[in-house]
Amino acid sequence: MASELTKKEILAFQESEEAKKRLVESYALMLWFYGIQLVNKDTGEVKRADNRKERFANLERTMHNNLRILKSLGELGFEHYQSPLVRFFLEETLVKKNLSSIKRSVFDYFLFAVRDKQKRKELLRYAFQHFEPNDKFVWCPRKKQLKKGNGEGGLPMSQG
Repeated sequence: MASELTKKEILAFQESEEAKKRLVESYALMLWFYGIQLVNKDTGEVKRADNRKERFANLERTMHNNLRILKSLGELGFEHYQSPLVRFFLEETLVKKNLSSIKRSVFDYFLFAVRDKQKRKELLRYAFQHFEPNDKFVWCPRKKQLKKGNGEGGLPMSQG
């Protein structure tokens, strides 16, 4: 039920060192809750936390705010935090075969919330390299796939 931030509010946030500091602290706490550790506050690098075994269940159970969090990082001047988090989710779902319930969200929403186009392309390449079966990889969200009219949709990565 929260309203969207206005441009004025976003600008005020970006000008406040205290607000930015609190955002990073809150982000690190949220990651810990999910079993992820913020390794580098400058780059946004993340890794599995020591508490991941009991905490990954929180990710599997409830994903409704994660897209909001990812998008707000970009809106508030922390877009460099987006790519490392999405890459973490890609590695966990595709390589380590964990967090199966979030895989669809990662592909349909998280990848496309990354504002930096170059980083988004790198993430798509990483996903393509690790997706199985490789020839079934589709590079656009499910919504767009279905608009193409064929029900399975989209172009394979090699054609996109």
